[in-house]
Amino acid sequence: MNPQEIIKKHPPSMENLINILHDLQEASPQNYLPEESLREVARYLNTTLSAVYGVVNYYTMFSTKPRGKYIIRLCQSPICHMMGGETALESVKKLLGVDLNEPTSDGLFSVELSECLGICDVAPSMMVGDEIHGHLSAKVISKMISEIREREKTGSNG
Repeated sequence: MNPQEIIKKHPPSMENLINILHDLQEASPQNYLPEESLREVARYLNTTLSAVYGVVNYYTMFSTKPRGKYIIRLCQSPICHMMGGETALESVKKLLGVDLNEPTSDGLFSVELSECLGICDVAPSMMVGDEIHGHLSAKVISKMISEIREREKTGSNG
């Protein structure tokens, strides 16, 4: 489905802006919102491009830069930080060979920080897509990344 078709699935009302942006980003192979798509949204909703960018830049779930297929969001809450969040972040970056907000060379992963994920009892924690992982250690993180890579190789993305 092209961006215009995705946009037109929603009535042309500003109250649909976030849903339109989510649908566009999910349809993007690089998991981001290209400028041309944002221009289309602004035209469709009869608003300014800066108003659309204002929403995109406010919410951390949106990106205007290409990202990996799997977004790893590490919790940066005080609890996760105290329980080893910084060590978990460094483990992820080292295993993937990237810094924050950079896609891996194979396009599979990007690493981002997130505000509290609300699962302090398993701190430190992270999300990969919609899956939550807790009690993070280098071993847990390595296993999770290996499992995703293996699923991608075999084509069983479930």
